Amino acid sequence: MSAQYDFINNDLLVSISKYLRLTNYLGAAQLYLKDNFTLDQPLTEEHIKKRVLGHWGTVPGINFAYLMLNLLIQRHKQEIMLVVGPGHGYPALLANLFVEGTWAEFYPEYEFGKESFGNLIKNFSWPGGYPSHANPETPGVILEGGELGYALATAFGAAMDNPELIVACIVGDGEAETGPTATAWHSNKFLNPVTSGAVLPIVHINSYKISGPTLYGTMSDEELTHLFKGYGYEPIIVEGHFLYEDMLKAMEDAYQMIKATQREARENGNLFKPKWPVILMRTKKGWTGPRFLGDKMIEDSFRSHGVPLEHVLDEKQEFDTLKNWLESYNIHELLTDDFKPIKEISRLIPEKELRIGMNKHANNMVSKPINLPEIFNHEVKIEKPTVTSAGNMKVLGEYLSKVMELNMDSFRVMSPDETESNKLHALFETTQRGYIWPIPEGSENIGPYGRVMEILSEHTLQGWMQGYVLTGRNSIFISYEAFLMIVSSMVDQYAKFLKQARHVEWRKPIPSMNIVLTSSSWRQDHNGFSHQNPGFISDALNNHSEVMNIHFPADANMLLATMEECFKSKNTINLIITGKRDLPQYLTMAQAKKQLSLGIDRWEWAGNNDKDPDVVFAATGDYSTQEVLAAIQILRDEAPELNTRFISVSELTCFGIGDNRNMCRVSLPRFREVFGLDRKIIYAYHGYPEDIKQLVFNHPDSHRFSVHGYIEQGTTTTPFDMQVQNQASRYHLAIEAIKAAAEVNPEVRKNKEMLLKKFETLLMKHKVYIHEHGEDMPEILNFKFK
Repeated sequence: MSAQYDFINNDLLVSISKYLRLTNYLGAAQLYLKDNFTLDQPLTEEHIKKRVLGHWGTVPGINFAYLMLNLLIQRHKQEIMLVVGPGHGYPALLANLFVEGTWAEFYPEYEFGKESFGNLIKNFSWPGGYPSHANPETPGVILEGGELGYALATAFGAAMDNPELIVACIVGDGEAETGPTATAWHSNKFLNPVTSGAVLPIVHINSYKISGPTLYGTMSDEELTHLFKGYGYEPIIVEGHFLYEDMLKAMEDAYQMIKATQREARENGNLFKPKWPVILMRTKKGWTGPRFLGDKMIEDSFRSHGVPLEHVLDEKQEFDTLKNWLESYNIHELLTDDFKPIKEISRLIPEKELRIGMNKHANNMVSKPINLPEIFNHEVKIEKPTVTSAGNMKVLGEYLSKVMELNMDSFRVMSPDETESNKLHALFETTQRGYIWPIPEGSENIGPYGRVMEILSEHTLQGWMQGYVLTGRNSIFISYEAFLMIVSSMVDQYAKFLKQARHVEWRKPIPSMNIVLTSSSWRQDHNGFSHQNPGFISDALNNHSEVMNIHFPADANMLLATMEECFKSKNTINLIITGKRDLPQYLTMAQAKKQLSLGIDRWEWAGNNDKDPDVVFAATGDYSTQEVLAAIQILRDEAPELNTRFISVSELTCFGIGDNRNMCRVSLPRFREVFGLDRKIIYAYHGYPEDIKQLVFNHPDSHRFSVHGYIEQGTTTTPFDMQVQNQASRYHLAIEAIKAAAEVNPEVRKNKEMLLKKFETLLMKHKVYIHEHGEDMPEILNFKFK
């Protein structure tokens, strides 16, 4: 045997066998037992849970990989974090955390003993116990793994800017079929071996999903080797009837390959296509479980994916099979009299600080505070509201460039090939796009040390950001509004993780996740209907979660104030919706900060005699604000007798009336102070009107609301026509205001028909004009606020 493997001996192999017997027993027992946890008595139906829940098939493979990683840690004193894709294999995580002693470090009632041993088993998928999947209560976990596909990207995000860390990632062969995982393999082309750590993917190929074979399970070794070499990895295949020795060698080979790649980069400056290992681990599905039930295969079959014996309380053959299965592990041989793992097992466990469950990055013990520039240095100077114009995203880009400069080892920008499109050019004054592999000659602003991460996969970017943020660093994800729907479910899952984590005492606060939605529906007049979709906002609102903040800054200073607040926040998801075209500017920085602190505020300068309004206008969103203020000005010019008030609602989650609960709920007295007591509220909203309707559904004043927003009308057209098609234009708003004001103001009532006809005529003129000229009317293009 090579000296490289001289640590392998018979005593080690025997210890491995005993460790796996113990963890596999714990994994199986968690599914079935509510009593008689060490089989001290003959097994009876009274010892079996009435509801047998969980997944067995992946558990033995996770136990195997977990132990092999712990042995690698022990040999090299190497810090290793583990991301487990198949979160339904949670019994394996619980078993290993218990055996290595980590579970008791966080939950002292689980110190080794007969009672704690039984509680661990009984409490799996038990009311008041543990869920069926990985979760934030679990030390070492940053991914639930319920919705498959995100483990690999999350692992790479965790490794970025953590140069001494290895992130092992178990990817199930079912998960490997997902689109997000397929793209995430290309993360190796973005991971700099000088400044970042390494990811060690372990593809667990047990060949079956719930009821059929996996793709990887049907592929030959040669085909898998070609596939992963094509991705740029060096595959190491582990297979056969006795895997211990081969897996020990594979782990050592992978470790040495990682260290060699890092040395070559760090000492010799060689960054050309770094070669990272991937372990392809073939095991039997439900390894060590019952081989057959009658003439039907269980082990090495899809039937072992979930609960392999589902009717043990009704079928004697199944009960007897379960009894034989659990007894086959000879659990009494593996525990001391005080229920500690025997010495042959405990000697395989690394020292406390290096155990996988104790990893300081996964448990957020090393969070890095963000350094922020003085925001007033980036203020857009406002002498009078509406007079100055500026591109909000351009101003944000200049601010983010300075943020990047101050946090060059702990801040990254995620963007799917849209950084320049979204007017963030200033970022490239400080950094580049990050990319490791060879770069075509026609490229610019790209290199191995860049910190703007561009890949045309929203899933991969979201995964990178989750891994990066959950290990204590700061990031921002900026993308087209319509295409963030692609990761809507990912964000929902992340919100669930945060919501649970808030109730876990030992979990420290983490930096918030910041997502900027730009290139919005209202200015996708050039790309058309496919690019017009504000549904991501609706989904976030439906979350009804205290971890979600939704901001609509109306101008650049509000955007900067919002961004600063979001960077300072912890344990939340911040959505910021903003346009990228030049727009009127309204507030000084001091005023913007006041607006941010309130979320809803009355702009006294905007209305016409706003102390006694005939109608109240409200707006959420920059383009909606522009249209409302234009409508108010037109009405001031054409119907000066019509009194108006304007309310800016810049934080939609602050508009928490009705049934929606959030962190800054608006009281009824405050609501009526701002909106008045009884006047019609004409609300121009950035997204789907139903968002606002659901917020106000049970509010005493809900009858006052008339909501205008995006109603799925769009095409390639002019910018103003987008407003017209969705009945949200200044003319539509003015028409409704006239009708409402005529009910309470006799002077408006006198001129009602004349005014309505004028604005209806302008709408007809608009349609004819754009069809003839291909642009908006002069009344729109040359409109000036006064």
